[in-house]
Formats: sequence, C-alpha cells, structure tokens
Amino acid sequence: MERSIRQFEKDRKKAVMTAAQMMLASGTTTPRVGGVCECSIHIIDDECDIEDICQTIEKMGEIKKQWQFFKRDAAMLRDADALLIATSLRSLNDPSDINCNMCGKLVCEYLKKEEKLPERDDIAFTGPLCTFRAANLAYAIGGMINQARTLGIDHGVYWSLGAAAIRMGILPKDTGFALGVAISVTEKSPFRDIPEKYAEINQRTMTDRMITRLWPQFRSIYS
Repeated sequence: MERSIRQFEKDRKKAVMTAAQMMLASGTTTPRVGGVCECSIHIIDDECDIEDICQTIEKMGEIKKQWQFFKRDAAMLRDADALLIATSLRSLNDPSDINCNMCGKLVCEYLKKEEKLPERDDIAFTGPLCTFRAANLAYAIGGMINQARTLGIDHGVYWSLGAAAIRMGILPKDTGFALGVAISVTEKSPFRDIPEKYAEINQRTMTDRMITRLWPQFRSIYS
C-alpha cells in the first residue's frame, strides 16, 4: 500500500514536469505580432525556490494597500506544484518602432527618451514600457493556458508572481514585464473557489494551529 502511494506521488510529480514542459513549448511557439523572439519562459519546481518567491510576494503585499491581495496569491502559490514565468524581453528598452501610439507617445523615439521609473519598493515594473511589445506576452500566456486546458491541468495566472521574480533578479536582465502561471496536479485545484481571507485561513495555517497550539494542550492533558 505505501509503495503504491509513493509511486503515485512520483508519477504525479513527473506529470507536473511533463505538463510544464509542454506548456513552455506551446507558449514559445505561439505566433507573435512581428514574428520576432522577445519572450522567454522559465519553469520553477523546486519547493525552496517557490517558497522564496512566495515570501517575496508576501513582503510586497505589505508595501501598498492595493497589493494586499498578494498575500492571498502567495498562499495559493505555495500549494502549486510548479510555476512558469513568461517574460517580455524587449518592451523595456527596445520599442517596436512602428509608431502605434499605444504607449501614449506620438512616435517611438519619444518613448526611448522617456526617463524610466526608479527601482523602488512601491513600483512593480520600472516602465514606461512599449505597450505593443508587452502585449505580445499575452500570446505566450494564451498558448500556455490553452495547453493546460487541453491536458486537464489546474492553473492560475498571477502578475504578482512576475513582479516578484523581476524583483528577485531571477529573470533575464532585460525583462521589463513578466507574468506567472502556477500549475497543480491535485484532486482539488488550489487556484479556484478560494475564500477571501485565504492568506489567513488555509490548509497550511489550520495544520500549523493544530500542531503548534492544540496538540501540546491535548498532550499535556492526556500524558
């Protein structure tokens, strides 16, 4: 029985990585406007690395009132089996030079001369960015999500994950914008039907309370 359970867990983890690699392939081959290489996708499946990212997201959630939902994101991402982060490599320093005006500038040369935002704790992305190039990231995310749905993999998209990864310096240096996709191969999706205060009340916190608070009391009573 125990051997069967261990084998199931081994196969489940293998399925996670297979799905992540197929999602990476789908996100990479999804057609881009202009047909040029400007996105990269990175897989993170190490539990310690995921925890480091979640702690960064939690710290960011304390910086601004508008980012308080980051704490709930971190609680969900802790339950993920793997994270995929898609990056926009040319939106920060290499405008598309087509004068589309999506960024609000008349010509792309004006955007190139625009002063970048400082790297501060309360700034998620140090734009302004070329909106046309940043929008190309949606094609990569769409390809990844379509693959996840085809494979029947639970998933969720988080901009907090992309912002935290940039802040941690674990993405290519030219990354101006990034979005993250979390995936899970479990019976209950950790990304759906989540209570509003999931950062405070979830399976991990309830288990901690049982072990650290209630169990010592029961042990002292019945020992």
